[in-house]
Amino acid sequence: MYMNQPQYFEIQASQPKELVEFYKKAFDWTFEEQTGMPIEYWRITTSGIGGAILERPAQIPHAQQGTNAYVVSMEVADFDATADAILAAGGMVALPKFAIAGKCWQGYFLDVDQNTFGIFQADEAAA
Repeated sequence: MYMNQPQYFEIQASQPKELVEFYKKAFDWTFEEQTGMPIEYWRITTSGIGGAILERPAQIPHAQQGTNAYVVSMEVADFDATADAILAAGGMVALPKFAIAGKCWQGYFLDVDQNTFGIFQADEAAA
């Protein structure tokens, strides 16, 4: 086990089942509902670290307010194809694709419940 490194993430949702469908379509993740919890909770299986979608315990932040949480970014093989899948699943662009010179292409999106997340494609030629 790696200590002091991200190993698990949680995504808050007003309607967890709707968000499960979004992430299935956008990233091909698989889900299993965890019963016996005090709130609706769906475990996420990815090819990387594990996570979950849980029922939102507080109100969604107002538009343009920014986040009061960590934002996770997924490494993808093809930024543009993944961005298209996110948009087709109902997501929105929060910050369009931009270069981190010599490192990658990065961008940020909102899922269907207004949670911010990022994607990046490694590319040493990004400029």
